[in-house]
Amino acid sequence: MRYKRILFLVWLSLISLSPIFNLGAHAQADGSQMLVLTADGPITPAMAQYLSRGIKIAERQGAEAVIFQLNTPGGSVDTMTEMEQMILASKVPVIVYVAPAGAMAASAGTIITLAGHASSMAPQTMIGAASPVGGQGEDLGTTEEAKVKNATAAAARSLTERRGPAAVALAEDTIQNASAASANEALQAGLIDFISVDLNQLRNQLDGFTVTVAGQPVTLHTADASLVPINISIIEQALLIVTNPNIVFLLITIGVQALIFEITSPGGWVAGFIGVVCLAIATYGLGILPVNWFGLLFIATSFVLFILDIKAPTHGGLTAAGIGSLIIGALVLFNTPATPSFQHVSVPLVVGVSLVSGAVFFVIMMIAVRAQRAPIKVGRESMSGRIGTARTDLSPSGSVQVGGELWSADLEDENASLPSGTRVEVIRVDGLRVIVRKAK
Repeated sequence: MRYKRILFLVWLSLISLSPIFNLGAHAQADGSQMLVLTADGPITPAMAQYLSRGIKIAERQGAEAVIFQLNTPGGSVDTMTEMEQMILASKVPVIVYVAPAGAMAASAGTIITLAGHASSMAPQTMIGAASPVGGQGEDLGTTEEAKVKNATAAAARSLTERRGPAAVALAEDTIQNASAASANEALQAGLIDFISVDLNQLRNQLDGFTVTVAGQPVTLHTADASLVPINISIIEQALLIVTNPNIVFLLITIGVQALIFEITSPGGWVAGFIGVVCLAIATYGLGILPVNWFGLLFIATSFVLFILDIKAPTHGGLTAAGIGSLIIGALVLFNTPATPSFQHVSVPLVVGVSLVSGAVFFVIMMIAVRAQRAPIKVGRESMSGRIGTARTDLSPSGSVQVGGELWSADLEDENASLPSGTRVEVIRVDGLRVIVRKAK
């Protein structure tokens, strides 16, 4: 009965959490439906996973279409290509909608928008600036730049051939010259199909519109379709969070400090566990973001300086140098001039975390210095100068009590004597005997 009760509680917990983790199947709505996915942020593997899940749900439920609402400054070319292939292979029409007002489909977002079976933009949005850069955010060399640009331009041409020469020319210009276009300019060139104020207007515009899916014409019937949002799951949200440069920097800082504490004070496991987990998650983020690895060298150097200041105190000099190295490392790691602004780490965050880290190690250094200067409190050396009481007459030998211990004692002056109960001071330890004199 106990095991049955436990299984019932586990089953009940999964049922209650299924909406959060998107484990359960979405209920089929009465009539046709259009699934709405909202992607806001850089193009990352988490966004690709979100799009893939939305398309699979739409295919399973026989949805009329998928609306992929997009607002992105760009991102990974590899992930862009993966998402483009997902859209082209979809058995359900995918409509890319650049929204809300002020949104953009820049860089990699341009190709994703062009890959949609239909596309729309909200007023006051933009598309373009799709010139490729290197994996570290740097400008490409002449030969490599020509190769990548030509390949991307060829992909853009294949996606816009059905839209006419004006659309092809504008798409190529966004790649070759990094130009951008407003919603009205894109519509006039035929690069997009509609300008839609909101999802309801887009739904009405799509009714009766014909798109080509898997090589076959499909006429959309969306007038009575319900808009069903597909929320991003907790796992996908977590993946988006760990690709934030600020979060990656914090994870690196916390992880390294936790491992240092574990190494310098072994015996526990909490600090080591936290350090390993933080660095593992940070490594994932570093693999996604454009990173200048030279910055990691500065960050590693900063922590080496912190440790050296603890082991060989220099009154804070190495700690100050470590703070400067940590700040430079973090800025070089993500804030290189060629890196897009959306992937820059916050300068106030870098300075604040660096100062806090330096303060922590400075406090540890001061504790270490104080421990080195403190008098010895154990062993023979600790006996010198301690005060005790004579338990027998000392003439000149006898016994004394020092710190709860009974010692055989000799007077420093062999010709002197002291009565029992006299307070004495230990001068030194000689074998198993202490040499004492009358305390002042």
